[in-house]
Amino acid sequence: MVTIPAQFNGPATSGNGGYAAGLLAEVHGGDVVTSTLRLPPPLDVPLTWERHGDDLTLVTAGGATIGQASPGRIDGDPLPAPTPDEVAEGLAGYKGFDAHPFDRCFTCGTARAEGDGLRVFTGPVGGGRTVGPWTPHAAFDAGDGMIPVPVAWAALDCPGGWAADFTSQLMLLGRMTAHLNRRPRVGEALVASGAVTRRDGRKFHTATALHTPGGELVGQAVQVWIEVSAA
Repeated sequence: MVTIPAQFNGPATSGNGGYAAGLLAEVHGGDVVTSTLRLPPPLDVPLTWERHGDDLTLVTAGGATIGQASPGRIDGDPLPAPTPDEVAEGLAGYKGFDAHPFDRCFTCGTARAEGDGLRVFTGPVGGGRTVGPWTPHAAFDAGDGMIPVPVAWAALDCPGGWAADFTSQLMLLGRMTAHLNRRPRVGEALVASGAVTRRDGRKFHTATALHTPGGELVGQAVQVWIEVSAA
């Protein structure tokens, strides 16, 4: 059994996509995991794990499938490490400061305080990427000086959505494949980035990454975002 606490929301009444996908990945236990979200993850509701071979499923008490995790693969090179100038430019240009569809989002919400949300604010820079700084807060320490896997996946989540631009079309995370070279350390300076790789109708394919300012790749992901109506 597992429950997604209300703190880890994306939209106001459902779980942050990256956090839920990372929770699936953590329990699955693979090195590279693909998590597919079938329904908006409910908050503060007991959920159950089911295993079928290499696949893991998260279901409600009524049997509805919330998400599935399976072994994944990331093709191609990770996004390049941003320069210090790009980090400053991206933070200054973060569109969520002016208009935000989910301002209480655990990852990128501007209405969340330090230690309550991650406050990963990535704005546009040259080359079609979004970039911004992020320092993991001590409130998210897993007890070993590092942050847990679901929180790291959450940090890799929204930079992709902002690359596709939440302010132009409303989107929700549908699928995420990620690999962590290591878990981020509490208090270390990191840089988050995202980019759109292609669009297929209502689907936006994106890539994201976490680097240290010195260029070390901490983690990377590829995602599929699905455009939805405000209703």
